[in-house]
Amino acid sequence: MAKLYFNYSSMNAGKSTLLLQASYNYQERGMSTLLFTAALDDRTKIGEIASRIGLKSDAMIFDEATDMFQTIKAEKDSRPLDAVLVDEAQFLDEKQVWQLAHVADRLGMPVMCYGLRTDFQGKLFPGSAALLAIADNIREVRTICWCGRKATMVARLDENGRIVEEGDQVVIGGEDTYTSLCRNHWSRRMLGPDDCVPTPSVPIVEPVGES
Repeated sequence: MAKLYFNYSSMNAGKSTLLLQASYNYQERGMSTLLFTAALDDRTKIGEIASRIGLKSDAMIFDEATDMFQTIKAEKDSRPLDAVLVDEAQFLDEKQVWQLAHVADRLGMPVMCYGLRTDFQGKLFPGSAALLAIADNIREVRTICWCGRKATMVARLDENGRIVEEGDQVVIGGEDTYTSLCRNHWSRRMLGPDDCVPTPSVPIVEPVGES
């Protein structure tokens, strides 16, 4: 039975590279794929998935008005189609995630989604929350913090390279706008070993016990 997959990570972990490699593997075996990316992602050009190592491919775009099931079904009705791959899946809404689940369940095609789990404030994106709830297969794509530990959080930077703590959930940007940190250094707002450690924005709760 076809499945709905969610591959998540923090920034700059190589999610787009993995998506493009997966699509290439299908095509190498004579199968056809359909790629999607978010309409609001204009870091290269709208309707293109590009990786940091230079791989790229054209893709269909989705926005809040896109019916993912009907769009994919129309493509499948017009040509052979074996798999669907979705980049920037955090920008899906809950309804669209269910539509992708219906593609796997009713059209019998695997759907592979790639995206961020949390935003710069440590909160789940709506699409990621829905995928974590209903995806058949969930996999973390790992990257590292400057300290060498696994990076699980994303920090947003201003034009001077300082961490931003308030603002809209969605601001499109690359390595000059976002960096990945481990939870410890994200909560302490440390971008490197020479940073002065400010008072943590997140209160530290000490374990209850005898003094």
